[in-house]
Amino acid sequence: MDKMLNAWRTLAPAKTFGGLTLAQFEAIVTPCQTSRQTISNLEDQMTHAINERDTSDEAFLSKAQLVVNGVLADPTEGPDSSLYEAMGYTRKSERRSGLTRKANGGNTPPPAPK
Repeated sequence: MDKMLNAWRTLAPAKTFGGLTLAQFEAIVTPCQTSRQTISNLEDQMTHAINERDTSDEAFLSKAQLVVNGVLADPTEGPDSSLYEAMGYTRKSERRSGLTRKANGGNTPPPAPK
């Protein structure tokens, strides 16, 4: 758009092309340019907002870990409390041990051929 407008303004401002004068064509181009500028501004605002979020998340995470550690260390709450679970963690009594045992002592026969 800019290239077309610049060429027309510079080389043939008094001519009419496609039934349009330079002024009429500029009136058509202006909303396109305005929309593009708005999108560019919004993208810049989004980048700024993402950077602000990331910075504030770092501050939150360090303080959140202190709070969770405090809940774990509290004698009336601890790792098996409802408060700990409500904060999004798994209570100690609800955790699985992680121990697994294989069937047949680990000697499973191979599948039969089809």
